[in-house]
Amino acid sequence: MTTRIRVFDPALCCSTGVCGPSVDDALARFAADLQWLAERGVAVERYNLAQQPGAFAENAVVRERLARGVDVLPLVLVGERIAVEGRYPSRETLAALAGLPIRGDLEESGSTSACCAPRPARESGEKGDTRSGCCG
Repeated sequence: MTTRIRVFDPALCCSTGVCGPSVDDALARFAADLQWLAERGVAVERYNLAQQPGAFAENAVVRERLARGVDVLPLVLVGERIAVEGRYPSRETLAALAGLPIRGDLEESGSTSACCAPRPARESGEKGDTRSGCCG
Protein backbone atom coordinates (compact mmCIF):
# COMPACT_ATOMS: atom_id res chain seq x y z
CA MET A 1 0.00 0.00 0.00
CA THR A 2 1.29 3.42 -0.95
CA THR A 3 1.79 5.91 1.85
CA ARG A 4 -0.30 9.06 1.47
CA ILE A 5 1.08 12.30 2.89
CA ARG A 6 -1.01 15.46 2.78
CA VAL A 7 0.27 18.90 3.65
CA PHE A 8 -2.10 21.70 4.65
CA ASP A 9 -0.17 24.96 4.29
CA PRO A 10 -1.08 28.35 5.73
CA ALA A 11 -2.19 30.99 3.24
CA LEU A 12 0.75 31.35 0.85
CA CYS A 13 1.16 32.89 -2.57
CA CYS A 14 2.58 29.49 -3.58
CA SER A 15 4.34 26.53 -2.06
CA THR A 16 7.84 26.61 -3.53
CA GLY A 17 9.31 29.61 -1.71
CA VAL A 18 11.08 30.88 -4.83
CA CYS A 19 9.68 34.22 -5.94
CA GLY A 20 9.90 37.93 -5.50
CA PRO A 21 12.84 39.76 -3.96
CA SER A 22 13.72 37.03 -1.46
CA VAL A 23 13.64 33.25 -1.32
CA ASP A 24 12.07 31.43 1.60
CA ASP A 25 14.70 28.72 2.03
CA ALA A 26 12.51 26.57 4.29
CA LEU A 27 9.67 26.46 1.74
CA ALA A 28 12.04 25.81 -1.16
CA ARG A 29 13.70 22.96 0.75
CA PHE A 30 10.34 21.49 1.79
CA ALA A 31 9.00 21.62 -1.79
CA ALA A 32 12.10 19.74 -2.95
CA ASP A 33 11.68 17.22 -0.13
CA LEU A 34 8.07 16.54 -1.16
CA GLN A 35 9.22 16.06 -4.75
CA TRP A 36 11.88 13.64 -3.47
CA LEU A 37 9.13 11.64 -1.70
CA ALA A 38 6.96 11.57 -4.82
CA GLU A 39 9.90 10.30 -6.87
CA ARG A 40 10.08 7.37 -4.45
CA GLY A 41 6.44 6.44 -4.91
CA VAL A 42 4.86 8.29 -2.00
CA ALA A 43 1.46 9.84 -2.77
CA VAL A 44 1.92 13.51 -1.88
CA GLU A 45 -0.88 16.08 -1.82
CA ARG A 46 -0.49 19.70 -0.83
CA TYR A 47 -3.20 22.25 -0.07
CA ASN A 48 -2.83 26.01 0.37
CA LEU A 49 -5.36 27.77 2.61
CA ALA A 50 -5.42 30.82 0.31
CA GLN A 51 -5.99 28.82 -2.86
CA GLN A 52 -7.87 25.68 -1.73
CA PRO A 53 -9.89 26.54 1.39
CA GLY A 54 -12.42 23.82 0.54
CA ALA A 55 -9.84 21.10 1.18
CA PHE A 56 -9.43 22.42 4.74
CA ALA A 57 -13.18 22.63 5.33
CA GLU A 58 -13.84 19.14 3.94
CA ASN A 59 -11.29 17.36 6.14
CA ALA A 60 -12.68 16.78 9.65
CA VAL A 61 -9.25 16.29 11.25
CA VAL A 62 -7.91 19.53 9.76
CA ARG A 63 -11.11 21.45 10.47
CA GLU A 64 -11.05 20.37 14.12
CA ARG A 65 -7.40 21.36 14.56
CA LEU A 66 -7.96 24.72 12.83
CA ALA A 67 -10.50 25.55 15.53
CA ARG A 68 -7.39 26.39 17.60
CA GLY A 69 -6.31 28.98 15.02
CA VAL A 70 -4.17 29.12 11.89
CA ASP A 71 -0.95 28.95 13.91
CA VAL A 72 -1.36 25.14 13.86
CA LEU A 73 -0.45 25.27 10.15
CA PRO A 74 1.29 23.71 8.40
CA LEU A 75 -0.27 20.34 9.20
CA VAL A 76 1.24 17.16 7.78
CA LEU A 77 -1.11 14.19 7.71
CA VAL A 78 -0.16 10.58 7.15
CA GLY A 79 -3.40 8.90 6.25
CA GLU A 80 -5.94 10.57 8.54
CA ARG A 81 -3.48 11.15 11.39
CA ILE A 82 -1.72 14.46 12.10
CA ALA A 83 1.97 13.63 12.14
CA VAL A 84 3.48 17.13 12.26
CA GLU A 85 1.89 20.38 13.36
CA GLY A 86 3.03 24.00 13.11
CA ARG A 87 6.28 23.41 11.24
CA TYR A 88 7.73 21.90 8.09
CA PRO A 89 9.44 18.58 8.83
CA SER A 90 12.90 17.64 7.62
CA ARG A 91 13.51 15.22 4.77
CA GLU A 92 14.57 12.62 7.33
CA THR A 93 11.28 13.01 9.21
CA LEU A 94 9.29 12.82 5.98
CA ALA A 95 11.15 9.65 4.99
CA ALA A 96 10.37 8.07 8.36
CA LEU A 97 6.69 9.08 8.11
CA ALA A 98 6.51 7.53 4.64
CA GLY A 99 8.17 4.33 5.80
CA LEU A 100 11.14 4.87 3.52
CA PRO A 101 14.50 3.50 4.57
CA ILE A 102 16.75 6.27 5.78
CA ARG A 103 19.86 5.78 3.68
CA GLY A 104 22.58 7.85 2.09
CA ASP A 105 20.14 9.13 -0.55
CA LEU A 106 18.81 11.79 1.80
CA GLU A 107 20.88 14.23 -0.25
CA GLU A 108 20.42 17.94 0.17
CA SER A 109 17.36 19.29 -1.53
CA GLY A 110 17.90 22.06 -4.01
CA SER A 111 14.77 22.62 -6.05
CA THR A 112 14.45 26.12 -7.41
CA SER A 113 11.18 26.09 -9.34
CA ALA A 114 9.96 29.62 -9.86
CA CYS A 115 6.85 30.75 -8.05
CA CYS A 116 5.72 32.99 -5.25
CA ALA A 117 6.18 32.85 -1.50
CA PRO A 118 5.38 35.14 1.38
CA ARG A 119 7.83 37.86 2.17
CA PRO A 120 9.80 37.13 5.34
CA ALA A 121 8.41 38.11 8.72
CA ARG A 122 9.53 41.40 10.15
CA GLU A 123 11.62 41.65 13.30
CA SER A 124 8.53 42.43 15.37
CA GLY A 125 7.58 38.77 15.07
CA GLU A 126 4.53 39.27 12.85
CA LYS A 127 3.84 36.84 10.04
CA GLY A 128 5.35 37.42 6.59
CA ASP A 129 3.58 39.54 4.02
CA THR A 130 1.99 37.32 1.36
CA ARG A 131 1.67 40.11 -1.21
CA SER A 132 3.98 39.85 -4.17
CA GLY A 133 3.90 41.18 -7.71
CA CYS A 134 4.53 37.83 -9.37
CA CYS A 135 1.28 36.02 -8.61
CA GLY A 136 -1.77 36.54 -10.80
